[in-house]
Amino acid sequence: MAQANALTRLRQLLMIFILFCVALGTYLTRSRSTDWDQPLWVAIYPINGDGSEQTDKYIDALSRKNFASIEEFMATEATRYSVDIALPVRIDVGVPIKSLPPLPEVNANLLSVALWSLQIRWWAWRVTSDQPGPRPDIKLFLVYHDPDTHPELAHSLGLQKGMLGICNVFSSRVMAGSNKVVVTHEMLHTLGASDKYAGAHSLPLFPNGYAEPDREPLYPQRYAEIMGGRVPLSANEAKIPTALRNVRIGGATALEINWAENLETQIASSNL
Repeated sequence: MAQANALTRLRQLLMIFILFCVALGTYLTRSRSTDWDQPLWVAIYPINGDGSEQTDKYIDALSRKNFASIEEFMATEATRYSVDIALPVRIDVGVPIKSLPPLPEVNANLLSVALWSLQIRWWAWRVTSDQPGPRPDIKLFLVYHDPDTHPELAHSLGLQKGMLGICNVFSSRVMAGSNKVVVTHEMLHTLGASDKYAGAHSLPLFPNGYAEPDREPLYPQRYAEIMGGRVPLSANEAKIPTALRNVRIGGATALEINWAENLETQIASSNL
């Protein structure tokens, strides 16, 4: 019994040590992640979320070029905010992951959320520890589902602590454009951007959740603000963007990711 307890304590100490090393590396990465003096390396790890053959085939066909529009979107938006970097993010696709991420508890308390945060960072380190290449700045786990059997998906999430995201997306070419909006949204969460929508219908919050808050007339908006999530058509109606060409990074989000230094810069760039 004593030997078993000692082994348990040893495993716990080892996990704490590894988590400390991961946290330290994450802190150092976060401290430079929004300097924008060099591209951030984003690694995408596909996961078969429904175990279907259709989803396996979709994942097998994925490559870096499938996510090039995210790189282009970030580069275009950086230019609007006069950020002096040609390629803000560089995306690579890693080897598919075979295990599903741990799920947070429903209606969890603060302690449960904190423990889950540690658990998912441990999981992310463990399942990517044998991936080829250097350690990425941001890890995005894309959990794919066949839309024919999973028409609705769980909410995606992005964590600044750990700089990782869990994106629930569809294994469908038709949905590829909206998938990339979700992936970009969660990626920006890892850089400190906050959600800018609320309510049962997830309507964008005015003004920060609007891509063009000074537009006249205000409705309909032409674009979705990336963290607002939808294109406002009226005060009570909004539509989901189908591609990144329908999305912009608004001024408040630019401020959060260090693309703007003050309110004047925000407003001027948002109106371009």
